[in-house]
Amino acid sequence: MLRKSWVKPLVWVLCLAPAAWLSVRTALIFGLLAPESLGGLFHGLAPIANPLDYLTHFTGDWTIRFLCFTLAITPLRKLLRLPDLIRFRRLLGLFALFYGSLHFLCWLWLDKLFDWNEMLKDVAKRPFITAGFAALVLMIPLAITSTAGWIRRLGGKRWRALHRLVYASAIAGAVHYKWLVKPGIRAPFLYIAIFAVLLMYRVLAWILEQNRGPAGVRRGAPAPAS
Repeated sequence: MLRKSWVKPLVWVLCLAPAAWLSVRTALIFGLLAPESLGGLFHGLAPIANPLDYLTHFTGDWTIRFLCFTLAITPLRKLLRLPDLIRFRRLLGLFALFYGSLHFLCWLWLDKLFDWNEMLKDVAKRPFITAGFAALVLMIPLAITSTAGWIRRLGGKRWRALHRLVYASAIAGAVHYKWLVKPGIRAPFLYIAIFAVLLMYRVLAWILEQNRGPAGVRRGAPAPAS
């Protein structure tokens, strides 16, 4: 079913849905769109007291969610026996970078107004910004090398080693989230736990793979009869 022609466009629509919602909400916040023009669809929404906080947190939340989706593809395709899920891993990873870039743009443009001196002071004063920036930077080489051409250039082994950086990006993103929010908020711990479980799965899968021969035979076991 995952190879049906309509599945990938549907995934695209679902991935873009948060951006579409954010676009409409932003237009409403800044008065570029009147609620009446939407036929009452957004009627009754609570007003946003701090638009900058809303935009920053919304984009940050979806960045870390897409990192979760991306990392979950490998275990899910094996546990659910749906190998075709791999078709969507690159797409989900690119959307993680997309929302991460929007998140960074909120800080760069709306918060700091491209004031480089103010940004440097903010980085020195707030370590969570450094962690968040590291998470974003680590996603860039993954996006660049996600094409089939780069897989051929790097070779499967080097490509897989490079793309393990996604775990470092996810951990840095979770740390950024934890340092950003006030004490008592549990959401960062949830993401840290999810990333820890997914990383543990990959480590265990790697250990099992190392204990097997090239044909799936456990090391030390007698070779099959010819």
